[in-house]
Amino acid sequence: MKSLWVLLFVSGAALADDAAMLRCRQLGDSQARLGCYDAIQLGTPAAAVAAAPYAPSKADLERGFGNEHNSPAAKLEFIETSIVGEFDGWVPKQRIRLANGQVWMIVDDSQAILDLVNPKVKLEKGMMGAIYMDIEGASNSPRVKRIK
Repeated sequence: MKSLWVLLFVSGAALADDAAMLRCRQLGDSQARLGCYDAIQLGTPAAAVAAAPYAPSKADLERGFGNEHNSPAAKLEFIETSIVGEFDGWVPKQRIRLANGQVWMIVDDSQAILDLVNPKVKLEKGMMGAIYMDIEGASNSPRVKRIK
């Protein structure tokens, strides 16, 4: 019976360490991820590990925008970036690469013909998980889905 209690105590500590490791593993920035791993204290009780939450940086949050299913820490309502170079509009299912490296696809039936250079873009969350791309100089905002 005594060995059962020891096993339960050890497995509880291991689960707490796993939770901390999973939290760190979700961070996109390698420096922030390393800092998170370094903050995990070995051999401490589960309560001490759980009491030291990691606060993600704005860059981590922006990297996770649109991929909340992969990064639950990302809770931004919008991000701002731009489209590099000439932008002549969009059609359904078109992929658009942004200056921050993200790639988004038009998922609604909207389309537009534009003649813009380096337009600013604001990606905003709408209702029921939809994300809209507000492109400076465009009269409407297409619904988009993050691809990369």
